[in-house]
Amino acid sequence: MRIRIVDAFTDRPFSGNPAGVLLLPGADAFPEDSWLRDVAMEVNHAETAFAHPLPEGGEADWALRWFTPVTEVAMCGHATLATAHVLRGTGAHRGPVRFATRSGVLVATARDDGSVTLDFPTAPLTPVDPPGGLAEALGAEPLTVRYTGPNVGDLLVEVADEKTVHGLRPGFKALAALSDRGVIATARAQDPDEGYDFVSRCFFPNVGIDEDPVTGSAHTALAPYWSHRLGRAALTGLQASPRSGRVRTELRGDRTLLTGRAVTVIDGELLA
Repeated sequence: MRIRIVDAFTDRPFSGNPAGVLLLPGADAFPEDSWLRDVAMEVNHAETAFAHPLPEGGEADWALRWFTPVTEVAMCGHATLATAHVLRGTGAHRGPVRFATRSGVLVATARDDGSVTLDFPTAPLTPVDPPGGLAEALGAEPLTVRYTGPNVGDLLVEVADEKTVHGLRPGFKALAALSDRGVIATARAQDPDEGYDFVSRCFFPNVGIDEDPVTGSAHTALAPYWSHRLGRAALTGLQASPRSGRVRTELRGDRTLLTGRAVTVIDGELLA
C-alpha cells in the first residue's frame, strides 16, 4: 500500500504542516481502528489521513478520517488538503472531491495552479471569561477569549501584538487543563505589506501536539474573528510556527474557504 508524506499550506518542501496520506483500496469500510492508530503513531506527524472511495451516486466521493499519533480528531484542514493534493496528483479523482467525515461532507477543489481550496464549516465564536491560569500557562495576557465550538474545541485568544505571538513559550501541561483541544493565540499583523493580515500559533497538548505547524481547522475560527475585526471577507493568515505556513481565508457566512498549496516529499510503500 502506498503511503505519502505531504507538506500542506506551503509551496516548499520541509515547511508547512506534514501529513501522512493513505488511499485505501475498496469502498466497503475502514480497517480496524487499532491499525489506523498504529499507522498514525508510526508516521508520527500531527495527523495522518486515511481515505477510501465510496460508491457512485452518494452524497460523497471518498470517506476520510484523521488520526494524530494518540487519537482520532473530528476535523483537520491540512491533512484534508494533503489528501486532495494526492488524489489529483495520482489521477484517483478529478474535479472537486466530497469527503464524508465526522464533521459532515467537506469539499476540496484542487486547481491546475497547484492550489487547493477547502470548504469547511465556520466555527462559532462564543465570548468567554479567561479561565484561571490562562495568562500564566500561555505566557501572555489575553485581550479577548473566544470558545470555538465542539468541532474545533479550542480557546481563541487574542494577545497584544505579533511580537507577543512569536515570543510565546507556553506551559503545555497547564494549557491542557484549559480547553478541549488546545489554544489558538493570535494578533493582528504588524505590517500588512508583508502579505498577511493576522498571525497565529496553535498549541494542542490534549491531542498529543504541543505546537501544530499550520492548522486549517483553527482558521475556521480565525477567519470570522479577523474578518469581523478588519471588515474584509478575504484575508491571509500566517501561522508562525518554526515550519510556518500561510492560509488564505474567505468568510462566506456559515462556511469558510481555506486555500493553500501542498508538496509531496515522500512517496513510499507501507509493508505492515
